[in-house]
Amino acid sequence: MKKHILLLCVLCYSMHSYSQVEKNSELYKTLKTNDSLLFEVGFNTCQYAPFENLLAEDIEFYHDLGGITNSKRTFINFIKNGLCKSDAYRSRRALIARSLEVFPLYKNDTLYGAIQKGEHRFFEMPKGEPERAASFAKFTHLWIKEGEVFKLKRALSYDHLMKKP
Repeated sequence: MKKHILLLCVLCYSMHSYSQVEKNSELYKTLKTNDSLLFEVGFNTCQYAPFENLLAEDIEFYHDLGGITNSKRTFINFIKNGLCKSDAYRSRRALIARSLEVFPLYKNDTLYGAIQKGEHRFFEMPKGEPERAASFAKFTHLWIKEGEVFKLKRALSYDHLMKKP
């Protein structure tokens, strides 16, 4: 009986110790900053240089409407030659701040990565017209630590719907 209680205590402790991090933790702040560089700077203003170092060379981006992008070069070219090429149309992404969650990944008590998930809203900005809501979606990002820098290794953008968050 004592072994069962001890096992239960160990399992409960290990589940609790690796749960979602607090919003004021260093890991949460780091990944929120990375998210901002990817979207507020890269996606929204078409400045790719600030986020290029955040992408793993073998990044895989899965989009429920747009398919798979499977390299850093392809991902950046999509931004440069797709979203950011047209002067007639732009998109803007807004993070639903309350939705952002970060879950650390450990191996032998060493942080090697994190899962970041949340919800975001997209807006269309046709030239000469007012901005309008386009879609609402969920995302999940896998960040892997390379040295002291977190690199985006896998990204999923899914459940794109026209609805209010």
